[in-house]
Formats: sequence, structure tokens, C-alpha cells
Amino acid sequence: MLVRRNVIPWAPAALVAVSLISTSCAGRNDDVSTPKSTASASAPHGYVEGAQEKAEQQSRLLLNDPGTGDTRVLDLITGKAQEVSRKPGTAQLTTDGRFGYFHTSGGTHVLDGGAWTVDHGDHVHYYRAAIRDVGRLPGGLGTRVRSDAAVTAVTDEDGRARIYRRAGLEKGKAGSPRTLPGTHPGAVVPHEEHLLGVTEDGKVLVYDREGKRAASPDARCEDPRGDAVTRRGVVLGCADGALLVREADGTFTAEKIPYGSDVSEAERATAFRHRPGSDTLTAPAGDRAVWVLDVTERTWTRVRTGPVVSANTAGEGSVLIVLETDGSLHGYDISTGKQVTRTKLLLTGASAAGTGGNAGPVIEVDRSRAYLNDPKGRRVYEIDYNDNLRVARTFDLDIEPALMVETGR
Repeated sequence: MLVRRNVIPWAPAALVAVSLISTSCAGRNDDVSTPKSTASASAPHGYVEGAQEKAEQQSRLLLNDPGTGDTRVLDLITGKAQEVSRKPGTAQLTTDGRFGYFHTSGGTHVLDGGAWTVDHGDHVHYYRAAIRDVGRLPGGLGTRVRSDAAVTAVTDEDGRARIYRRAGLEKGKAGSPRTLPGTHPGAVVPHEEHLLGVTEDGKVLVYDREGKRAASPDARCEDPRGDAVTRRGVVLGCADGALLVREADGTFTAEKIPYGSDVSEAERATAFRHRPGSDTLTAPAGDRAVWVLDVTERTWTRVRTGPVVSANTAGEGSVLIVLETDGSLHGYDISTGKQVTRTKLLLTGASAAGTGGNAGPVIEVDRSRAYLNDPKGRRVYEIDYNDNLRVARTFDLDIEPALMVETGR
């Protein structure tokens, strides 16, 4: 049973989306989200077979209870939670914006969340469709999945990377993959019609989508851990900072963004979180601080906080949002490092401290709201980060949502 409280409509997002679609799509018939064969000559621009185009972003939360395997999809437009097939043994839950990847010791189960955004650069399209199971991909715990509009790269715990056609997943079948040569200690990342990887000795490589070597930048990334795709390029977390890999006119270049001082192993950034579309990344910097990487300015900022459970930011002048072990959300001004706001107690006990591994409270951020899961409280909070971290809505659930990702973005 799910209960909504303090419901606030999303009218501004809808108005913006209507304006973008009505002013930017006239007279165009290209489609980057599906093969051309799925659209008829009379179909509107951005048409996706079997999906409904909407005027606003169709955000959904995928939620899993690792103890029972129970899984729910929470529609943030309707406020209703839908029960889907159980995913027992899930230790990590990731997403590429549409599909949820439930990582278990026996493989990775794929769920089509039925909501996604197609970004054409000057305008976007929002879609919703039926939620459905896609099947299982090989690779146990530690498997990393990264996608773009055309392919999905699955790098297993041994560093082998398999490339799947995105169209197959969209039709409900994984299909047969193509395997890249060699092994990669970090995730293989699709970007600008190519695939980016790092070899065991730290050399950055670029492949075409057929798996053939392409011209690569003369750059290295030692001990790669963590990655993010931004509008400025792909960010790779390296032992001495970050490496920004960019493409222009078919040529890939790489630029190092060093920490600027010696950083211990325990304090380096190894997992990035950010709002999709933002060029501001966050990562824990040890137990009591958070790194903020401004990709545009090529700068790192270390914000001292209390004991960190999770952190994220919308970027572009927004506060750094930090869940600390006291069970409250704290907002920090990134430029000064000062705390500027704090919520009441939201999580208690084990929920505030996390449950270990990859399960526990996380902060998901989109264009207007942030979301915080409370496993022991069996709820999810919607946070208005533009209004002093005000709790806008509370969703009560019938499971312990220890794993959470947002789709539809």
C-alpha cells in the first residue's frame, strides 16, 4: 500500500516540454532512439513504436528489497507503485536512464522501466511504455553496464566487455553480443559512436562500434575507478584525479584534471553521482568530506561535512546535498563550503548508517527534485532542493527499498 502526502504538481516541467516539442520538431523526421524501420513516413518526429510521447518527463523509481527480492516501480507522475517480478539476490542496482540492471552473483537481470528521454540537443522527447522484464545478461557481482542510444556495453568482473545492440533490449531481447579484445579494469563507456576503455596498464583506448581499434588519445588513467558521461565529455576517475575524454570532428582528445595535491587512497574519488545532463560531479572524499568536480572549470573542491552516507547535487549553483549519519540531509554551499540548510531527522538507526555493500540510502537528483530512500522506514522522500531541502512528498511503501535508481531521465 502506498500513500502520498504533500502532493505538489509538476506544471513548470510540463510547460517547458510542450514549448520545446512544439517549436523544435516541425519539419524534422530523424530518429536517434530507434531504428528507422520502426517509424512510418507519416509518424511524428521522435516516434517510438509501442510508446506514448508525453509533454513532461516521465520519471520513475526502481526499488528493490534485497532481503526478499521484492521489486516495485514507483511512478512519480501518478504517485503509484507497481509490483513487478521479484529479483532475489540483488546486491547492486544500476540504470542507464531507461533500463534497470539488477546485479546478482548469477548474472544481471534487466528490467525495462518503461520511461525514457530522447535528447536531440536543442530539444527533448519524453516517452512512457509498458514495464517489462527483458531477461538476463551474463556477469556476476561487479559487472558494469553503460549505454548510449545505440549500444549497451557490459564489462564483467574479469574485465571482458560485451557490446549489445540497444534496439534488441528495447524490443525485449538482449540478442547476441560482440566482444571487445583484451580486458578492461574499468567500465567500457559508449560515447560519440565509439567505445572508450582503459587497458590493464592504464592506456586509454577508443574502439568503433564493431570493436575495431580507432585513433586514441595519448593519455593514461592509472587504476581507473568511477566514470560519468557529461555534456563536456566522459570523465574517468584515475589515481591522480580525473581524465576528461572529448570528441570533436571524429578526433578524441584527453585532458587531465588533477587533484592539485596529494590525496590518499581512502580519500580519492572512485564513484561519481550527478544530475544527468549536469557537468558537476560528486564523490565521497573519505568519511567526512565530499569531492565536487566542476568539469566545465576543470576544478576539484573538497567540501568538509559530517560523516557521509550519500551525496549529490543538481549543479549550476545548487547546494551540495549530503545525507549524514545523523539521519538528516545537509545542504552546503559548494563555493564556500559552509552549511546553509539542514532538514529535520528523516532516517533513523540502520537506515541512516546504511546496510553495507551497495544497498542503503542514496540521493537521486533530476531537474526539479531529489529523492532519498529510507529502507527501514519503508518510504521514499521527494526533496525540493531549490526550497531549503523541503520535503515535498513522502511515498510510503510495502517493501524495504534498500536499492533505488531513477529512470525516465
